[in-house]
Amino acid sequence: MRIRGGLVAFLVVIQSILFVTHFFIYKTWTYAPAGREVSGDWLRATIGVLSVSFLAASLLAFRFTNPAVRALYRIAAVWLGIVSFLFFAACTSWVVFGVTRIAGSKVQFHGVVEILYAAAVLSGLTGLLNAGWTRIRRITVRLENLPETWRGRTAALISDLHLGHVRNGGFLRRIVARVMRENPDAVFLAGDLYDGTAIDAVKAAEPLRALRAPQGTYFVAGNHEQFGDDSQYLKAVSNAGVRVLHNEKVEADQLQIVGVPYNHATQDEHFQSVLRQIGVDRNRASILLTHAPDRPHIAEQEGISLQVSGHTHVGQFFPWTWMARRIYRQFVYGLSRIGKMLVYTSSGAGTWGPPLRLGSSPEIVFFQFE
Repeated sequence: MRIRGGLVAFLVVIQSILFVTHFFIYKTWTYAPAGREVSGDWLRATIGVLSVSFLAASLLAFRFTNPAVRALYRIAAVWLGIVSFLFFAACTSWVVFGVTRIAGSKVQFHGVVEILYAAAVLSGLTGLLNAGWTRIRRITVRLENLPETWRGRTAALISDLHLGHVRNGGFLRRIVARVMRENPDAVFLAGDLYDGTAIDAVKAAEPLRALRAPQGTYFVAGNHEQFGDDSQYLKAVSNAGVRVLHNEKVEADQLQIVGVPYNHATQDEHFQSVLRQIGVDRNRASILLTHAPDRPHIAEQEGISLQVSGHTHVGQFFPWTWMARRIYRQFVYGLSRIGKMLVYTSSGAGTWGPPLRLGSSPEIVFFQFE
């Protein structure tokens, strides 16, 4: 009962924020400093429906998976992203209005709003297109004590596909095809393969059967797999021929590949304990596959050579891009170093929530070892 009450309170807070945000956008659009407001019953009704669309679609998405729910969720998710841009456009409109009033200048307020709102919508559409354009990143890494057999070999890193109501098995099939064209020696799947919404996990994972590499294909669970019981996701991935790593180490032609799922890497002491129980040989090169770059200092202390992660999405679009950089700093994206260990954080191939990216790009990463 306590958990259910907390969930209801959380949903009420989220919906209240959405109501206030939509009301602010609406009032900015309709405000006229002198004269009648630009308004209409149809506009109020539309804004009212849109303000509840994402929460309603999300609740349905966690229970049902069918074409109608998927279509509703996609529309609501895109709109939520555009709302974020519209909110900042509305804020900017009032700043312009205040500055010009103080300066004694006269500007046509609604004209300013029209320009800024148009720019906001254009930004949202640009972000939508950008989110559908997956880039290939090629990274050269040099690891101490790398086995000679691995010099010149490549490994692919895929993270954060978020299969669900926006992207599904067809998206995964295209990603797998692009990876296999490169013939990598190993493939790492760094979590959040699934979005956590209702889905036929087995059917969605089927394209993974075509993901084959001589030195293995490996998966660790992310936070979205572990919202609840992750067994259905892990079973689906395993049945598709991918090795699921759960607090363990495998040897791939003398290279140590370690996998720690998200919920075992969220606290310093527990994460350190897990890595010590795994028993990484500090005198040989190792790669740690874990979903989030939250605690690289622990991995470095335990002798890991390279950590590969995802999770951040680089925030996807402003202001979340700014927040992600503030939280993760040097580890928010790309290749970085802490002590003797390298860390690569991928921006991910998919999206969560609004399927928009502006200031970040979806990617598949290929490492070449030297």
